[in-house]
Amino acid sequence: MYKTIGILAHVDSGKTTFSEQLLFHTHSIRQRGRVDHQDTFLDSHEIEKNRGITIFADQARFQHGDSTYYLIDTPGHVDFSPEMERAIQVMDYAIVLVNAADGIEGHTETVWQLLDKYNVPVFFFLNKTDREGADPEAVLQEMKHELTPDVFDMTKEFSNEELSEEFIEFIAERDEGLLEHYMEWGYDAQLWRQTLISMIRDRRIFLSGSGSALKDIGVLTFFEKLDALTETSYDEEQPFSAKAYKIRHEANGTRVTFFKILSGTLRVRDEIEYGEPGSRKREKATQLRVYSGAKFQPAELAHAGELIAATGLSETAIGEGVGTLIHSPSTDTIPALKSKVLFEDSLSVKEVLKAFQFLDAEDPSLHINWDEHFQELHIHVMGVIQLEVLEQIVKDRFGFTVTFGNPEILYKETITDSVTGYGHFEPLRHYAEVHLKIEAAERGSGVTLSNLCHADELSTGNQNLVLHHLSERDHHGLLTGSPLTDVHITLLTGRGHKEHTSGGDFREAAYRALRQGLEKAQNRLLEPMYRFKISTSIDFMGKVLSDIQQAHGKFDAPHTADGKVFIEGTVPVATFMNYSTEFASFTHGKGSLNLLFGGYDFCHNEEEIIQQIQYDKEADPAYTSTSIFCAKGHGYKVPWDEAEAAMHLL
Repeated sequence: MYKTIGILAHVDSGKTTFSEQLLFHTHSIRQRGRVDHQDTFLDSHEIEKNRGITIFADQARFQHGDSTYYLIDTPGHVDFSPEMERAIQVMDYAIVLVNAADGIEGHTETVWQLLDKYNVPVFFFLNKTDREGADPEAVLQEMKHELTPDVFDMTKEFSNEELSEEFIEFIAERDEGLLEHYMEWGYDAQLWRQTLISMIRDRRIFLSGSGSALKDIGVLTFFEKLDALTETSYDEEQPFSAKAYKIRHEANGTRVTFFKILSGTLRVRDEIEYGEPGSRKREKATQLRVYSGAKFQPAELAHAGELIAATGLSETAIGEGVGTLIHSPSTDTIPALKSKVLFEDSLSVKEVLKAFQFLDAEDPSLHINWDEHFQELHIHVMGVIQLEVLEQIVKDRFGFTVTFGNPEILYKETITDSVTGYGHFEPLRHYAEVHLKIEAAERGSGVTLSNLCHADELSTGNQNLVLHHLSERDHHGLLTGSPLTDVHITLLTGRGHKEHTSGGDFREAAYRALRQGLEKAQNRLLEPMYRFKISTSIDFMGKVLSDIQQAHGKFDAPHTADGKVFIEGTVPVATFMNYSTEFASFTHGKGSLNLLFGGYDFCHNEEEIIQQIQYDKEADPAYTSTSIFCAKGHGYKVPWDEAEAAMHLL
């Protein structure tokens, strides 16, 4: 049986130390490494050793009983959340470590939400119980309140062959059929065990253990219980399907794609199909590799349930489906900052761009963007630590030095009404016309597309071409040139010409239609928001509430208990991103401030930001709202506010 388990937690909760203990007890490593000694098996990259934190989601393979395990140690620092989210998508089970002294921290909630999104069963381990101030019972109650009431502390159960009466009833209370059996016939050990396995798999029960990874207390007994209560089922008789979750490049440029096989088998030299529908690509897997830490063993055959790496695939994307699985990448952890890449004039732009294209393939959240007009390279980032790590990665891997401009808020734009945009592109020997309905959509929905065009008006092939052009790139708004989001675009109608429509005519017409519609719409600027949870002494309530209001935040009614105040709400990233330092100072480190990314909302200082950015929509080389018509053998421009009257389909 193949099982993939992930180790997740807030930074400095002991994930890597816990992983070292597991690998040692399962005879995968001869001696335990320590983060502070820079000799751990999984944090093998030089940057990780120097910083003492996990940056890359690395994996190890080991045997235990009848099962083959793949263990993924994930980053715990918020700046590397996208790497953590990508790994979650291929886990069968997750172990979430919670610091028994510090309790639920901000990133723990992010981890929990992502595990819920991807429906991954969870075991908890309350770590560092040997620390002064550790209170496992209080933390367990906090978990029940903040995360799920369906968590049960199994620590006492580890030493017993039979389940306690309390645990027997806990399980029965969460399954109607089992409860009826219990009331009528009493306890049946085999039935309870099988039901418990199903309930864990279905995320109806979450078991928790406790101990100290550093002192090797409770780790092995916890894992043995996990081993006994987890099952996977993968079908090798079905056609091959898999999901890509990581891409790496070797020093010679060889692209290595890591994926989880969900069904079927894969042999070396087998052809693999991948990519978006309509543009699927077929390539041979020239080599299969089974990685454990930094090293790998070549493999001739890989089975369903395994994590495998393949060479020979040139254009794979992280998160996409492989084989019969058709799946497009999607993530919840979205960077709220952007930064400009700074490099010496002596460096070739092509060289720098190529290096960042490698990095973008390995971490799509970077979302690299080369601005041809300004000759600038921009990336999206989660925070300052990520920029520091990127500087070192570029130097180590590519042999040149870059720095980064100060991180800036990544704004977005949307509209608040519904408009129809018209685009016409008809220079000599070209012809295309497109009409689009553009309307405000739900916050966080991005840009979505639909089609109401009839085949009598525009061929199905050309309809698909228009929709493809609208989806092939990010679009930007009129206020600041920031990415357009939360709009729904519907293709209403269009027209081509049998002889003259060619090349990118429909792209030109579609982009002009979109832009012309935005010219007529009510445009608004959006900014990233934090969802915050604050707890501190009731003495500081007045100051904290005042600080939130001054930062243009909103909060729910505070509640108090045991001399503490608890406050939740939302606040702009721009005004609160540095507040943690001030908060720690006036609370003398005894308060708790948890910040989670809370999506986008209307910008609190819209006019100020528009003036500051000074985007000139008329000078944007990527877009124009002007249509082009033809008369007497010559093309001529029609500005956006006159274009509607000139359209051929109206």
